[in-house]
Amino acid sequence: MPYCVVDDTRLYYTEWGAGEPLLLIHGLGSSSRDWAAQADHFDTHYRVLRGDLRGHGRSERGNGPCSIAQFARDVAVFLRKRDAVPAHVVGLSMGGMVAFELAAGAPQILRSLVVVNSVADMRLHTWHDVWFYASRRATVQLLGMRRVGQLLAGQSFVTPDQEDLRKTFVWRWVRNDKQAYLWSVDAIMQWSVADRLENIDVPTLLVSSAFHEVVDAFLTR
Repeated sequence: MPYCVVDDTRLYYTEWGAGEPLLLIHGLGSSSRDWAAQADHFDTHYRVLRGDLRGHGRSERGNGPCSIAQFARDVAVFLRKRDAVPAHVVGLSMGGMVAFELAAGAPQILRSLVVVNSVADMRLHTWHDVWFYASRRATVQLLGMRRVGQLLAGQSFVTPDQEDLRKTFVWRWVRNDKQAYLWSVDAIMQWSVADRLENIDVPTLLVSSAFHEVVDAFLTR
């Protein structure tokens, strides 16, 4: 399996197709596997790169807590090592935060930016924010990864014909490193790029679904 080493940490990735580089960044508790359908669609026109963020999927977690800035640095080093600069960058949820951070800190390595179901500021501004953070962390600690995966699968795939998707989700979810997951939750709740948005000078598209708890909470502030 292909790995890119950043700060003595092995990060898993895949690469298919030819053309301008297109990087797909997954969300919290997810992995590059969840971009399979999109990769199959785009690799006929682009050089599609998918990676597992540290502590996710088949990547090592490294030593000590992580941060969104660390995730973004990993991505920047990876793109340069793969000679994939500048790249179109697409990030989902936490991956969108990583993409925001990357675009604000190193806009020269991006051709364009697409952020899906994510926001520019996740710091704890309200009691609702504190509750969201504390409950997310406590649920994992008390119930464990499998039970949380089952709950999330039921919320995400609600129709009877999506049983296979629910099973696949749980199978992947339980393979998350629990400590790395908690580190990632902590990293999210300490992160903001709101005061650096003016640094982003590449074409940018923001996408949000009709009902998304993080985006909805951000918009009600």
